Amino acid sequence: MFGKITGFALVLVMLVSCKSEKKKEETETWRTKKAAVENAVHNQLLEVEKEQGWKLLFDGETLNGWHLYNNPGSKSVWEVVDGELHSNANDESLTAGDLVTDRAFENYELTLEWKISGNGNSGIFINVQELPEVPTAWQSGPEYQILGAEHMDYNVPEKRPGCLYVFLPQQNSVEIKQGDWNKTRIKQVDGKIEFYLNGVLTAEEDLGSPEWQKKIAATHFSKYPEFGKTTEGKIALQYWYFETSFRNIKIREL
Repeated sequence: MFGKITGFALVLVMLVSCKSEKKKEETETWRTKKAAVENAVHNQLLEVEKEQGWKLLFDGETLNGWHLYNNPGSKSVWEVVDGELHSNANDESLTAGDLVTDRAFENYELTLEWKISGNGNSGIFINVQELPEVPTAWQSGPEYQILGAEHMDYNVPEKRPGCLYVFLPQQNSVEIKQGDWNKTRIKQVDGKIEFYLNGVLTAEEDLGSPEWQKKIAATHFSKYPEFGKTTEGKIALQYWYFETSFRNIKIREL
């Protein structure tokens, strides 16, 4: 009897010990992952990214490479705060408008992260033609939609986050992480675009096709002669009265 009890106790001790070791291992793994997230370095390129041809469009410290659409040199609502490109919606003395790259791009892959207020509305315009006769970026550039989860349009199919705004509903359903960072990827090759939100493909379109021109003709964008006509142009970040932040804006030309 004593031998059986001793054997049982030994097995019990071994089981408890294994569980403790497993818990310790899981705890250490969690701490390591948590520490990695907390100490992540933003707005910098890894060596492998440099080798792949990636470049920063935002250095985390300045607005170098960007300016207010049709209004360079103005004191705009766009500012850099704690390594984030931020739209200041609280200071009415600042000049409102969309932020546009200094140069144009044609075939490329763009990635960035964004965070927006609950009722916020923003977007990324591509193939923007910055011309005096075109007052705003959206009158020439198709839009990757960015929207807060509390916005009244959040569940409108053609206005969901990641959509090709107005033209296509999400190709695959995906939600944003409200109050946290979301990741956007945009790829354009010879006018063929792909939009991704948090790793999910949300839109595809051929901006060089006759079908695309027919789609434009069926919307209010038909009133703007420069809209969606080219497959090359500047990239713009939309300002729309609510706070939005961007970081880790990277591009590689293809």
